[in-house]
Amino acid sequence: MTLRLLPVSGADMVSVFKKVGFSVIRQKGSHIVMSRGEDILIIPNHDTVSKGTEREMIQDFDYSKLFKLSY
Repeated sequence: MTLRLLPVSGADMVSVFKKVGFSVIRQKGSHIVMSRGEDILIIPNHDTVSKGTEREMIQDFDYSKLFKLSY
């Protein structure tokens, strides 16, 4: 099943990933680095994150858990 992705901001993505255990390590320029144990995630801090970038981040992690917590 293909998920329909809505436009989200970098700040929205940070808040969703915080809910699943990621914490902000640092920010350099317009990129926020988050980690959860050995997992590292780099989120662009833009007004709108591109759908391709959003899709790749969701596929790297258990997206069903992300969607349950984001609503």
